[in-house]
Amino acid sequence: MSADLMDRLYRSQRHIYDVTRKYFLLGRDRLIARLAPPPGGRVLEIGCGTARNLVRAAHVWPDADFFGIDISHEMLDTARQVVVRRGLTAHIQLAHGDATRFDPALLFGVPGFSRIFISYSLSMIPGWRTVLGQAAACLLPGGEIHIVDFGGQERLPRWFKAGLRRWLALFHVRPRDDLERELTDLARRRGLSCSIERPYRGYAQHAVLGMAPLPGEHWAGHWQAP
Repeated sequence: MSADLMDRLYRSQRHIYDVTRKYFLLGRDRLIARLAPPPGGRVLEIGCGTARNLVRAAHVWPDADFFGIDISHEMLDTARQVVVRRGLTAHIQLAHGDATRFDPALLFGVPGFSRIFISYSLSMIPGWRTVLGQAAACLLPGGEIHIVDFGGQERLPRWFKAGLRRWLALFHVRPRDDLERELTDLARRRGLSCSIERPYRGYAQHAVLGMAPLPGEHWAGHWQAP
C-alpha cells in the first residue's frame, strides 16, 4: 500500500484508531508479553502506527530500547505526539520507512535488532513477503521475529468469516492465508526456528521466528522449531 493511500486512509482515522481497533486487533498484548528482549536489546516494530504497541512494550520491558517505522506520515505524526506525551522520547525512536526496504543504520544508526514485531500490518502490505525477508535480514543472532495478524477463522462460523473479510476489504486489509507456508519456507532458507499458533479459534495467527545465537552465547528465545 502506497504512502499516499495510507495517509488518505488514516488522516482522520488516526484520531480514533486505538479506541476502535482494540475490539478486533486481538492478540497484540499477548505478543508484547512474549517478546522478552534481552536487557539493553533493541526492539523494532514494523508498521508502528500510532505507537500504541511501542508505548505498551516500553512499559512492559523497560530495559530495552524501542524503534518504530511506518510508511504513513499521518500515523507517525500521531505516534510522535503520543511518545512525547508519555515521556518516552528517550526510549522510543520513530522514523518514516518502507517496510519492504529499510536500512536500520540509515534510519536509526544501529546494525540490527534483538526483537522485531509486526502487528496486523502484513495484511495491509501488498509486498508482505518482502517485508518478512527484510525483517529476517535485520535480525541479530539470538533474535526473534514476532508476528500477529488475522488468521483463517477456521474454527469460527462461516458467516462470521465471510462478514469479517468483506468488512476488512473496505480498509484494504487482506488476511494472509498462506502466511504459515511463507514463514516455513523462510525459516528453512534462513536456518530459523519457527512456531505458529492460531488463538481465538483461528481468528488470529501468532508466529515466532528465531535465529540461533552465535557460538558460546546463551539462547534467549522461548520457541523451538517444530
